[in-house]
Amino acid sequence: MTRLPALIVGLLSGAAVALAQQSPSGPTTADLLAGLSHAERWVTFSGDYTGRRHSPLTEISPANVHRLAAQWTFQTGTMTRGRGFETTPLAWDGVLYVTGSNNFAWALDGRTGRPFWQYRRDLPNDLTYGASAPVNRGFAMLGDRLFMVTLDAHLLAFDRLTGSVLWDVVLADYKVGYAATLAPLVVGNKVIVGISGGEYATRGFIDAYDPGTGARVWRHYTVPAPGEPGSDSWPQGTDAIARGGGATWMTGSYDPALDTLYWATGNPNPDYYGDERKGDNLYTNSLLALDPSTGARKWHFQFTPHDTHDWDANHVPVLADLTIGGARRQVVMVANRNGFFYVLDRTNGQLLVGKPFTATPWARELDARGRPIVLNDGQGSCIPDQWGGTNFMPPSFDSVRGLFFVTARETCATYLPQAPKLVPGESTFGGVVKRDPDKASGALRAIDAATGERRWEFAYPSPSMAGVLSTASGLVFAGDNEGNFMAFESNTGKHLWHYQTGSPIWGAAAMTYRLDGRQHVLIASGTTLLAFALPAERGPAGGR
Repeated sequence: MTRLPALIVGLLSGAAVALAQQSPSGPTTADLLAGLSHAERWVTFSGDYTGRRHSPLTEISPANVHRLAAQWTFQTGTMTRGRGFETTPLAWDGVLYVTGSNNFAWALDGRTGRPFWQYRRDLPNDLTYGASAPVNRGFAMLGDRLFMVTLDAHLLAFDRLTGSVLWDVVLADYKVGYAATLAPLVVGNKVIVGISGGEYATRGFIDAYDPGTGARVWRHYTVPAPGEPGSDSWPQGTDAIARGGGATWMTGSYDPALDTLYWATGNPNPDYYGDERKGDNLYTNSLLALDPSTGARKWHFQFTPHDTHDWDANHVPVLADLTIGGARRQVVMVANRNGFFYVLDRTNGQLLVGKPFTATPWARELDARGRPIVLNDGQGSCIPDQWGGTNFMPPSFDSVRGLFFVTARETCATYLPQAPKLVPGESTFGGVVKRDPDKASGALRAIDAATGERRWEFAYPSPSMAGVLSTASGLVFAGDNEGNFMAFESNTGKHLWHYQTGSPIWGAAAMTYRLDGRQHVLIASGTTLLAFALPAERGPAGGR
């Protein structure tokens, strides 16, 4: 592949002026806090700080969604090595800000998909993790600045109007296995990022950076150093902590009232071989509640202690207020890769609800501390594969209906652990996984968030990796591995509409915005971004 310099390419004549006219000022912290109350916009990865990916827009409804029609497509021209275009575009005053595979980025006209500017990073030839997963999930935005991480483990700041790079800082050494793929999160005057590379002998962390200068404000390691709280859950006198995993490659959520950041962590390393890392291996496979000012940990909850199946917890935490047991609770919800749906008190991490949302035979109950009661470890009989009961694809939550929507996976695999050789820059899975393709399916499932009970499901012919969007009109948008982008009725799961995109919808979830009085819905599929809207109304003389 021809590599271009790390600079702006393809700037169209007059586009910078048009972009500035359409978008004279960018989002402030107040805008980010307001989130989707700005219905015309989509200002952060999940739409707002809660992680709900639920829009207040109602123009597209169950009554008219069958009329939804493609408006434009944007072909990225990037390759994805068997995965997909996983981005969530940001929308601000008619302009879309989009990242793509192999660290491309664009500013697009929200009306037509026409690019205003394009960026491509010149990546090194010796990438480690970034070479096997060349994806990027999106920008963060504050004022006239955009923030993007890169496959060689850097954090970049862009001028939003021109696409020029303002600063570039190193997160970690990509040569030993680090990379970065998530959409950053702006909280106050900090840009929060996580790191990829849990399949290598790396130590995960969460960082905060100054948006103006790129100076690092704090770092929180997800695997404690010797002597720190939680270090006794690792073998003592070894280097297991230094190479323990716990990557943090999905965007977190934030509660401004509690001033608490919620961020999930990944699997311990090696993935499948646990004999040399006896113990719970904190704080891998966990949800961390952090002070965004300092990075200090307030509390944690570990979903899968001593994981040997690569069932990391890199999911978007979803914040809401629910009535549980007659009391109103401030909660954070996670549908986890281990097959359980969790509702935790977000003030202290107390488990409120924990029920399986898949047919997993690995475990069917949690004990009083919230630990799974393991029935089957997958060595000899099948349990879910390493992609788990769901994965990183974002869920959605409708607070009016009390429904949590998630893409579920039903699979069968056996695990064959083996001690790996530890070579810097080489993956250390620690064994292999054998899957049974004849015992694999998927579904979109609606869960009663207060009880964990399933309300409805729509079955897919194969496991899907598509995320979910819901809207106040009573719609749920989702997708499948066969390339179908679909709309469902929120209350019943009735299938109302679909569009064949031509490629699997992998990791991406739809977003929506309003422009010129019309609601648009966007989905990334394959190497294409597709925009949909209802047909424009026209007057008697053909005018709008």
